[in-house]
Amino acid sequence: MSQHPAHEELARIRGLMDRSTRFLSLSGLSGVIAGAVALGGAGLAQYHMNASPGPASDVLTYGTGQGYTTADELLLTLIADAVVVLFAALLGAFWFTWRRSRRTEQRLWDASAQRLMVNMLVPLSVGGIFCLALFYYGLPGLVAPATLVFYGLALFNASKYTLDEIRWLGLSELVLGLVALFWLEAGLLFWALGFGVLHIFYGSLMYLRHERGTRSSEA
Repeated sequence: MSQHPAHEELARIRGLMDRSTRFLSLSGLSGVIAGAVALGGAGLAQYHMNASPGPASDVLTYGTGQGYTTADELLLTLIADAVVVLFAALLGAFWFTWRRSRRTEQRLWDASAQRLMVNMLVPLSVGGIFCLALFYYGLPGLVAPATLVFYGLALFNASKYTLDEIRWLGLSELVLGLVALFWLEAGLLFWALGFGVLHIFYGSLMYLRHERGTRSSEA
């Protein structure tokens, strides 16, 4: 009987240490929403690619730099689609994570959240500049694999400051991105799998492991 209070005290101390070093308020629902939005964006992008004539069949350049006006219009449409998907995913991530941080009584922008963001932003910033260079040199077909690779690196780099599932999500994104580099004609499919299906899978796993039990105990 006397051991139980000691175990509870150790668990409490361990929880306090985790909360001080890792951002644990990241909501799995934000991943689910981001994945659903990404799948919708991928479907819309595929629709525009199917509606575009010849140049879109060039999976590396999409006909850019060859005098195809339709190719340039297609690229602008795909970029606009990606921006909308990114904005909607970030908005959903902020909302659900903010809501969970209130429930767990952890500040949304504490030291652990700042370390998480810094470790994510460095690979993401480099990846964003790299993708802009790909567009600049007329190689948009490499953008989908590149985004998966750099996003995976960012998640893996930041995973030590948040939930363990983020590490496996990052590794999964890296594997998909590397495979997609050698299968350019399926680039959009791999992008949908990485940003859509994997987000939904790992987001659901995070929710079931870290949030559903907490909600039921509070009820």
